[in-house]
Amino acid sequence: MTTSRLYPRPGEAAVLLTVLGLLVLEEIALGMAEEEDRPVIGGILIGASGTGLLVVGAVLLSRWLDARRPLPLPPVGPNGREYSARALEGFPMEAVRPLLLAENAPQLGQLYSAWMLARSGRPAPWIARRLGIPLDAAHLLVEAARSPGLDRYR
Repeated sequence: MTTSRLYPRPGEAAVLLTVLGLLVLEEIALGMAEEEDRPVIGGILIGASGTGLLVVGAVLLSRWLDARRPLPLPPVGPNGREYSARALEGFPMEAVRPLLLAENAPQLGQLYSAWMLARSGRPAPWIARRLGIPLDAAHLLVEAARSPGLDRYR
């Protein structure tokens, strides 16, 4: 189970591409400026570049904090994570069974953990990324957790 990825998430990619685009525009503006205006424009661009570096640092810090934030799951017992029957009520075992029989299948304990996270309102991509399970399995569990019959247990 890995929580770090080589590629940035879509929101992070948009922020980073915006910062890079602004840096290119700054260089173009500095090159087109008249000689007497360059010190003033250069100072403004240095400030903007510093702001861009702060934004990149904030994105990296948020990723670092997200990777270290503990999951809201029960502690590990002698047989792995143990959930009560009430906590697992409504778990879609019949829908999940084909996923358990597939190649590179997630473990049942991972699916139980994903079920608990889905019932607490976490989105499917987040669950799949944090627990290392297939995205379709996470979507299945999130949809089942949102079914109207489970509202009384929240």
